[in-house]
Amino acid sequence: MLESYLLKKLQKKKILLMTHIVLGYPSFEDSFRIIETMVNAGVDLMELQIPFSEPVADGPVILRANQKSLAGGVTVKQCFDLAERVAGSFDIPFLFMSYYNILFKYGADRFAKKMSEIGLYGAIVPDLPPEEGGVYLKAMQKNQLAPIFIFSPTTPDERLKYLDSFGDGFVYCVARKGVTGADTNFSKDLNSYLARCRKATKLPLALGFGVKEQKDIDFLKGKVDIAVIGSETIRLIDDKGVGVVGEFIKSLKI
Repeated sequence: MLESYLLKKLQKKKILLMTHIVLGYPSFEDSFRIIETMVNAGVDLMELQIPFSEPVADGPVILRANQKSLAGGVTVKQCFDLAERVAGSFDIPFLFMSYYNILFKYGADRFAKKMSEIGLYGAIVPDLPPEEGGVYLKAMQKNQLAPIFIFSPTTPDERLKYLDSFGDGFVYCVARKGVTGADTNFSKDLNSYLARCRKATKLPLALGFGVKEQKDIDFLKGKVDIAVIGSETIRLIDDKGVGVVGEFIKSLKI
């Protein structure tokens, strides 16, 4: 379902834009306003992060948003409630992004069933390898949801193909080693890495970790199918407030 949506969109656009927010940060009403603004500005799909105390893939900007959201008392139920509200309000795919402890405690089967019931398309769970994700993968397949797996520059070719055998929707390629939010050197090395990713999967490729401005997106056109902007929008909200997000997204020529 998600892959079909992406392929249809890619018939009209050279590259799609996925953004990321931390639910409940700065508040749930602000989260809704940010999502509404991003959708109206032309975002093609969005990650909704359920905040977690140890978000090991995230850099300081998103980590701080997680901490502040949790300090405000955010619950998984509140995240589901907002996800249901936005999935019913806006005609783009929404995905959950979080860490496996949350799904494990909630119950992976129950979690996937609830995602399907409220209209989400899939999930990104960066700390769950397929070897340990049997229950989760079965539940996602049962509910026609896309489990998004992650490729990295250090992933061997054989492992890329192995991960692809479990994936659906698209593959999330991280642009470099490390966590989100740091600068990325978009160089010729990235070309060879993305060529390995293309060879390993027929799914659309998304690329994140360091994508933050127009020149990054221009560099990625023709190389990947989805550019992912995460930390940069949260950094803008921190520095200038929620009101600047729409103009930033509109300024990007996708």
